[in-house]
Parts: sequence; structure tokens; C-alpha cells
Amino acid sequence: MKSNSLTYPLVSICIPTYNGEVYLVEALESAINQTYPHLEIIVSDDASKDGSLRIVDSYKTKTKIPIHVYHHEPQGIGANWNNCVHKAHGEYIKFLFQDDVLDAHCISKMMALALANPQLGMVYSKRDFIYSQLTPKLKEFIAYYSNLHLYWEDLKVVSGILSGKAYLKDKQFLNSPKNKIGEPTNVLLKKTCFDTVGYFNEELQQALDSDYWYRVMTCFDIGFIDETLASFRLHDKQASAVNKQREIPDKDLVYKLYYKELFWQLHPKNQWKLLKLHHPLVKRLVTLKQSFHAK
Repeated sequence: MKSNSLTYPLVSICIPTYNGEVYLVEALESAINQTYPHLEIIVSDDASKDGSLRIVDSYKTKTKIPIHVYHHEPQGIGANWNNCVHKAHGEYIKFLFQDDVLDAHCISKMMALALANPQLGMVYSKRDFIYSQLTPKLKEFIAYYSNLHLYWEDLKVVSGILSGKAYLKDKQFLNSPKNKIGEPTNVLLKKTCFDTVGYFNEELQQALDSDYWYRVMTCFDIGFIDETLASFRLHDKQASAVNKQREIPDKDLVYKLYYKELFWQLHPKNQWKLLKLHHPLVKRLVTLKQSFHAK
């Protein structure tokens, strides 16, 4: 283990769980089959009532990778993600959601890029989708959300490293898709990011990942790998699907956060959009202008 720690920094695979027994075996198999040699697995469980923890326990005898299980009082998904990070011992954090899958070379390839630049805080890759039936609606969704890295206007994102601030300055920053990086399963984070920009915002229910990626960009370089290194499962029980069925205030909250925390890093076009939404005087002038034109 000493030689590993000198050559290969410890990576914590963080798996936040809640009633995940249906797909958890696939996720765990993909974790223990990683080619990267210095890993631990951190499971933070939000009081699962199914067989999730029994499945996790069964894997402790199937791998030499240390598996640590922590019981967490449910306080929302952000709190569980943060608990994973708090409990992790690694220099790098690799999230893996209970219904997702990592390519066997995912962590090795991400770490190779991460270690090439000490200013790099985050590495992300393309990801694939797992689904049971390809409906026309799902086909349309996949076509739109597959290649998120192509939605920037001023940036050409190719395999390699870019300044995080260059992403924030792009004119398309506030335009759809709002998350142009992807889900936590296709992202690797340096743990010092959490010391520098804080943890996931627990007030957010849907946009907490993209909010975090953009906060990391304020202080770190960002690496991209133009390969599919993770698979994100689409099904009607996942949190994103459930959130779509109810009203959540994430968009307004996120824009307020961008106005307070990212404003001076953004393109003037996006600064103006945020001013119209959140600056009291500008909001008042916009309202007066609209009232005048309505007469």
C-alpha cells in the first residue's frame, strides 16, 4: 500500500444510497472492477428499508478494496452527498450513484489527467445512458443531452485542460442545458475543492451538481476526456425524474446564487440577465418599461 500511496493517490468512490437494491450490484461491480490500484469505497446510507446494506456487506468479502459504510439520517440528497465526502479519506472523490455504472478504466484515465496539472480541480467525461425501453420521448432526451460539452459557444471543449474561468465567461453559460458537465457519476473531484469552495448546497434539490461544478470553476482548471467513461441510468424512480413531477424552486435559487457568487466571472450578456432578475433598481426599471409599453 505504501508504494501505491506514493505513486497513486487514494481515490474515494463515494456511493450515497437509499433503497437502491435493484441496481446496486451493477454499481458495486463497476467499482471493484476499476483498473486504478488505490481505492476505497464510501457508502453513506439514508436509512434504506430494502436490502441495500446487505448487498454492500456481501461485497466486503469479494474485494480487497476497503468498503466503509456510514448510516446517515435523511436530510435530503445534498446532505447525503456531503456526508460521503466528509467520511472519505482520499485525495480525490469519485462519485458513483447507486443505479449508475463506471467503465473499468474510468478512474485510471481521469486520474492520469488530474495528476498532469496540480491546478486541476475537476475532471469529467462523456457518459452513456442506460434504459429499459427507448421511447420516442426518451430518444429525443438522449439526443439533446448526450454531448453536453458541445453546448458552449466560445469554447471548443476537447480532451485536455481548460481554465474554469473560461467556462464561466462563455455566452451560453445560462442557456439550456443548464448543466453542461453532467451528473456526479461522470465527474472526478480533487478533495481540496471542498476546502476551497465549500460543499454541495443542501437547499438545492435538482441543480446542486451543476451549481457545484460552476463554483469549482471559479478557482480551478477543468479537465475533459472525450470518451464515454460512465453510464447514467434513466428510470422513473430516480431523483431527477421524481423532481420533475413536483414544483421545486431550484432555478430561482440557482440564479440568485450566480448573481451573488459568480456575477463578476460571467459574460456581460449573462450579467445583464441576472441584473434584470435580481438587482432591485434594474428590476424596477424593467417593470416600468414593460408597464409603459403595455399602455
